[in-house]
Amino acid sequence: MSINDIVNALGVTVLLPIVIFVLALFFRIPAQRAFRSAVVIGIGFIGINLILGFFLNNLAPAAEKMVEAAGVNLPILDVGWPAAAAIAFAGRIGLFIIPVVVLVNVIMYVLRLTDTVNVDVWNYWHFAFTGGLVHAMTGNVWLGITVAALNAMIVLVLGDWTAPAVQQYYKLPGISLPHGFSAAAVPIAIPINWALDKMHLDRIQADPEAISKKWGFLGDPVIIGLILGFVVGILGNLQTLNTANAWFNVLKLGVAMAGVMYIFPKMVAILMDGLIPISEGVRDFMKTRASQRKFYIGLDSAIAVGDPAAIASAMILVPIAIVLMILIPQNRILLAVDLAVLPFMVVMTIPITRGNILKTVIIGTIIIAVGLMVGTHMAPLFTEAARAAQFEMPSGATMISSICDGSNLLTWVMVQLMRLSWFGALVLFLIGLGLAYLFRRNRKTWERAAGALEEAEEAE
Repeated sequence: MSINDIVNALGVTVLLPIVIFVLALFFRIPAQRAFRSAVVIGIGFIGINLILGFFLNNLAPAAEKMVEAAGVNLPILDVGWPAAAAIAFAGRIGLFIIPVVVLVNVIMYVLRLTDTVNVDVWNYWHFAFTGGLVHAMTGNVWLGITVAALNAMIVLVLGDWTAPAVQQYYKLPGISLPHGFSAAAVPIAIPINWALDKMHLDRIQADPEAISKKWGFLGDPVIIGLILGFVVGILGNLQTLNTANAWFNVLKLGVAMAGVMYIFPKMVAILMDGLIPISEGVRDFMKTRASQRKFYIGLDSAIAVGDPAAIASAMILVPIAIVLMILIPQNRILLAVDLAVLPFMVVMTIPITRGNILKTVIIGTIIIAVGLMVGTHMAPLFTEAARAAQFEMPSGATMISSICDGSNLLTWVMVQLMRLSWFGALVLFLIGLGLAYLFRRNRKTWERAAGALEEAEEAE
């Protein structure tokens, strides 16, 4: 049995507590305290995954019905992130990805190129996916492994870059989110957010707290979820609104989204009940033995996707994505399964916009538009990598893709540079090294650019 088989068999709810427990013991946290915290973290992820699965299972059918109602016939089928993850781990790069990324992380931490220790082993598949595309393009396994390692390197830097803002906004002390899909939005979101602020859109108070104060009952996140659920449900059942069953679906989706808004933060609170003792123990260790060096625990961005601003922005973006799918002439992707993962796309943009739903939707619209063109261009490689991994193609599909990671701009840039073979790898390495150096040299400036508030500056 390979390491990847073990990872897939255990899943995040078992594997992550084991990794956290071992990490806690390394930092001299008492065994009983470390063990309980690790178990509670596993319980928190069980709750998060249950609510996240509930959200995806309720939103996806409505999104797919919208696509069907659009009546478009596009040749590239969106097979969703589960298929992309399966392809990534089943490919030749997937065999090496866990030890490679762990080694990259250790080297970077020792050399002070990152403050993050990425324990989110399951989501290493994002890096394996990039490597799989390069392997499919070049036939060179070593180039594939190299680009996977470089992808991990760059995402670790992006995780550091956004950590203060993520911690401040989501109330996640000591946490960063080095997630291959979510972090890829950051280099796009920061300059667009800057431009939107120059247009004074930051003066429009469109964050959940401001909306709640202004609209009272209607601004309550639960009610916002209910209303957005009704709207998406109606759009997804437009052709059958003359039937009782359609209205039943609308009502169920509305209540389901209200439930997600209410329950998700409580599941994150359970997770934090386990994480806070670990974070405090690590900080105490660092203060006495590492000159107060920063230390972030890198986790799955799933812990933050239940934020009201992320859910609201993602639900608004679903119909926008379908309109873009129809209107962009270069697009050939038929969106389907991955429309439900849009919260992952915006989750690291939310701290940058300080929860401003209007700015987040604008940024998300641009990311989706670019992503559709990127995904169309990468679909042949995606399909080739899928066949190499012996992925069973859907009936009638000739090419496949996904929003996550088939339409990932960072992945596309890396793949294009790797067309230059080892010279491209050198360029990517220098980019990653340069980003890490610039962040270290101008930490306060970068933190402000990422939306970090006073807490980040005081930590200095």
